[in-house]
Amino acid sequence: MDLLLHVLRYAHLVGFALLLGGAVAQLTAPPLRINRAMLWGAIVQVVTGLALAAPLRDEGDEPAPAKLAVKAVIAVLIFIMVFFSRKRDVVARGHFLAILGLTLLNAAVATFWR
Repeated sequence: MDLLLHVLRYAHLVGFALLLGGAVAQLTAPPLRINRAMLWGAIVQVVTGLALAAPLRDEGDEPAPAKLAVKAVIAVLIFIMVFFSRKRDVVARGHFLAILGLTLLNAAVATFWR
């Protein structure tokens, strides 16, 4: 079971890297638009996040339900913002920065909420 959790955690980090890396790369190459890396990163984040939230651990090792709920809401918001903007030629700067900010917020919740 530990191997499965490590593989899921690794895939989750790869999804984060795709989402954040795609957003930062797009910031340096205007016009702002949603690229494939951002889309796939958001998809991987939601899927692996749901799998990581499954009760696969021993008693006492599971994260707090409130933390999981907050992370799930943020991840779904990111996914919605990315998915429905992916075909636009140009994305509003505020919308794009909100995606970037929510991505960093989700990582902060995962890191600092104990």
